Amino acid sequence: MYNGGTAGLTYWSPNVNIFRDPRWGRGQETPGEDPILAAKYAANYVQGLQGNAGRRRLKVAACCKHYTAYDLDNWNGVDRYHFNAKVSKQDLEDTYNVPFKACVVEGKVASVMCSYNQVNGKPTCADPDLLKNTIRGAWGLDGYIVSDCDSVGVLYDSQHFTPTPEEAAASTIKAGLDLDCGPFLAVHTATAVGRGLLKEIDLNNALTNLLSVQMRLGMFDGEPAAQPYGNLGPKDVCTPAHKHLALEAARQGIVLLQNRGGALPLSPTRHRTVAVIGPNSDATVTMIGNYAGVACEYTTPLQGISKYVKTIHAKGCANVACVGDQLIGEAEAAARVADAAVVVVGLDQSIEAEARDRNGVLLPGKQEELVKRVGWACKGPTVVVLMSGGPIDVSFAKNDGKISGILWVGYPGQAGGAAIADVLFGATNPGGKLPMTWYPQSYLAKVPMTNMGLRPDPSTGYPGRTYRFYKGPVVFPFGFGLSYSKFSHSIAEAPTKISLPLSSLSPNSSAAVKVSHTDCASVSDLPIQVDVKNTGTVDGSHTILVFSTAPNPIWSPEKHLIGFEKVHLMAGSQKRVRIGIHVCDHLSRVDEFGTRRIPTGEHKLHIGDLTHSISLHADLQDIKF
Repeated sequence: MYNGGTAGLTYWSPNVNIFRDPRWGRGQETPGEDPILAAKYAANYVQGLQGNAGRRRLKVAACCKHYTAYDLDNWNGVDRYHFNAKVSKQDLEDTYNVPFKACVVEGKVASVMCSYNQVNGKPTCADPDLLKNTIRGAWGLDGYIVSDCDSVGVLYDSQHFTPTPEEAAASTIKAGLDLDCGPFLAVHTATAVGRGLLKEIDLNNALTNLLSVQMRLGMFDGEPAAQPYGNLGPKDVCTPAHKHLALEAARQGIVLLQNRGGALPLSPTRHRTVAVIGPNSDATVTMIGNYAGVACEYTTPLQGISKYVKTIHAKGCANVACVGDQLIGEAEAAARVADAAVVVVGLDQSIEAEARDRNGVLLPGKQEELVKRVGWACKGPTVVVLMSGGPIDVSFAKNDGKISGILWVGYPGQAGGAAIADVLFGATNPGGKLPMTWYPQSYLAKVPMTNMGLRPDPSTGYPGRTYRFYKGPVVFPFGFGLSYSKFSHSIAEAPTKISLPLSSLSPNSSAAVKVSHTDCASVSDLPIQVDVKNTGTVDGSHTILVFSTAPNPIWSPEKHLIGFEKVHLMAGSQKRVRIGIHVCDHLSRVDEFGTRRIPTGEHKLHIGDLTHSISLHADLQDIKF
């Protein structure tokens, strides 16, 4: 076990920031660009980490980070320690804060971490509106708030937020910070109390929040082995079940982006010799990304493919930087004598990482040339496997008739090579979907990373961000992913009219009702049921994505995700799937003042090629004037 006996029981994970910009080096840690997706991921991740022994007892204490509007590390001379994220109330409420709210309200997370950056001129770790009023007040955090490491020192030393270090210490604790990851509060808090900047009750409140989490972890309950999770240890790591889970997670995460002419899956009888090429073709540590421990074992792409067929290996590039073409000739030679070629290219932590944002989204160095030359040299299908955390503009491969298939595998973990091979040879039918938009390189010239706006601005030519607001050309859209099978949908049950009960009168209630004026507790989930059929000849998994369009899209996304469910279907079989949609949570929109409202009128649900209309009106009968 990597850190057995020394790790403690607090795990500062998950990272639930919105993957707003494709260049962000830490996008690889996040669930993607959509707030509903990120929120569901956040709540389930937290519940999985903290255990299911009830809200009070914790297996470990999870931590949702980095609150809030943090998705720039180091770009074009601007770093996270000095960046002031200028965010509208609308974007904060309908996007950036959504996954953090889900962490607290649904996941019951034990801690939240505030970020390095400022939001609208104030450090997040010293903003009482963000911490005390929102996380602990409005959302009801039962736990502690911690700074990102040395954030308190950063707001004093780098951002010069206060004249003295004692005032910096006082401002953060009074804002709601309970714990400093770093020495700053340990050095300056006592002096702040002595100067009257802090009261003893302020420290007692912070200590109460910290000690209560320790108590919930069982740290004061005596012999650990007698506690519910006290016998977990190194013997529980790297078990066969856990290794299989790593393999299955990698399989399910692979996205098939292109399959020209049905070239995939490859056949061990027709493609007996496969050239395995590329800087990531024999990758090990690259596959586990960042913030990872020591893997139990590795199966590289080369090793995985070698279990199916004879292989010829040629890297083609010394590393992902691929600064020269000296090794490409060897790769071409391997491709010429093979029945198929698999080119594993992409990125690693030298290109995208914490404190390292990208300048562009093209393949680094000579990787594009490598792919093209291998494609022309190979007499059989050439498949490109992309290993990366962020999106890559591979328009050249998408439009090249010599490139038969494209897979995106992310950083697939210790069993990544086995999972890649299983998909390539059809043992696994790919069912993954893209969690973010893949933009063309040309998009970046219009969107500086420092612009936090999500909505387009026609007056400046700013095109907007994410699939919810950007409507220009893309390489691959959010939610895209192919399969070796085909699936059809039909709506089995869905309402056509909804009456929304109000708890008080809302101004302009004829157009949009404030959620705060709605009796949401009395509103049941909409009975949306979809029949899904596997019309192909291969068993497979399929994710049903439900999008909605509001009646008035002036201040809301034109279309946004409101629900999803994954189903596994045998070839030719059909299942009815229920998708939970709540009017207040999923059909509401946020106006320009940051107020969440439910538009009345005709809402449209989009499921694949299907569109279903629901007429929603406010019920004023129970309102007393």
